[in-house]
Amino acid sequence: MHNSASTMPATLPAWLDYLEKLHPKNIELGLDRVRKVYQRISPDFANSKVVLVGGTNGKGTTCAIVEQACLAAGQSVAVYSSPHLVDYRERVRINGKMLDERKHIDAFCKIEQVRGDIALTFFEFATLAALVLIEAEQVNVVLLEVGLGGRLDAVNIVEPDLSVITTIDLDHQDWLGDTREKIAFEKAGILRADKPAIIGETDPPQSLLDAINERKVHALFKGKDFSLVVKNTGLVWQGKQEQIDLPNANIPADNVANGLAVIEWLDLPLNAQQLYTLVENVTLAGRCQIMQRNPVVMLDVAHNPQSCGYLANKILGIEFAHLHLVVAMLNDKDSLNSLSTFLPLNANWYTASLDGPRGGKAEALNKVLHQQKSVLSFPTVKQAFQQALENAKKEDLIVVFGSFHTVSEVMQLNSNQGA
Repeated sequence: MHNSASTMPATLPAWLDYLEKLHPKNIELGLDRVRKVYQRISPDFANSKVVLVGGTNGKGTTCAIVEQACLAAGQSVAVYSSPHLVDYRERVRINGKMLDERKHIDAFCKIEQVRGDIALTFFEFATLAALVLIEAEQVNVVLLEVGLGGRLDAVNIVEPDLSVITTIDLDHQDWLGDTREKIAFEKAGILRADKPAIIGETDPPQSLLDAINERKVHALFKGKDFSLVVKNTGLVWQGKQEQIDLPNANIPADNVANGLAVIEWLDLPLNAQQLYTLVENVTLAGRCQIMQRNPVVMLDVAHNPQSCGYLANKILGIEFAHLHLVVAMLNDKDSLNSLSTFLPLNANWYTASLDGPRGGKAEALNKVLHQQKSVLSFPTVKQAFQQALENAKKEDLIVVFGSFHTVSEVMQLNSNQGA
């Protein structure tokens, strides 16, 4: 036992500090350790429909639209997502709300007591604590967002009723492999034999199709079993029933489609008007989030080529005088292909470095941007953002992107100013 009850951290910040330091180095990848602890706490989700959501991009927004749909239909719902932007408690939402610190502390204490000498990473510990919290609430629907990959992710210890794979693109290559085939193999780890799955990826790699066939997964494919067509007037949804006209959304249409497919599978009693309102209003922090106006400041956690391509397209649809792009990325990201989608936009660039062992340096981004007319570099995101604010006129657009960390720093800056 690492901590007796009397010596355990007393506050949430103290717990998070403890978990950061706990991180065991050189542990074997796999679910054996986390599964042992899971069996000791043995949470019971028998009365809930459990949905595992994996994929390269769109996990958070897919969960957000399903969460909002559950609430509109009068169903209780829990979401576990990661990472958080400003407050650790963002990772567990019950009926759209965070839980108080005391509940998180109690859940951490429980995991610490039962794990004995089993080593856990920060994410494994956090996931187990989240499952304790969610079980206690006994909700109708549980939405669990995969942290990284799928096959070996801590979330994958839970047996789902439905699995969702949103998209498959290159990200986390150091962990998941350097091709879409390898990445799809890892993502396919959340699929269960003879269970249903929703596949949002319209170009599924063979490794994903093989897993579906071998396990006899009851897969619903976007473009075949359900579809969402983007038109000038809005979106047109086609599921099992009649077509439904929907408005354009603040989140990517692909994620709306995945979310609607889950909503249909859950058989939520929502009519066309309720779905219209849902799609019109769904938002998620850090996803094309407007933080202020005059000038407009938009925050987006885009950090790989696919999500950056979506963000660049979104920018093209906005009216502004001049564009200011504030970016910082982790050093294991594909900065070349992520930033190249923005190069035709004629922007003023503000590059920054991120702290920590995975923090990328502004200089690395500058190499990609060497032909851009205006590139200013800063040691911190805060300095880069403040310079962009200083330079921007009120009819300009400032976009902050590149990482959860980048967006988080600007959000914290904003909340510290009491804005």
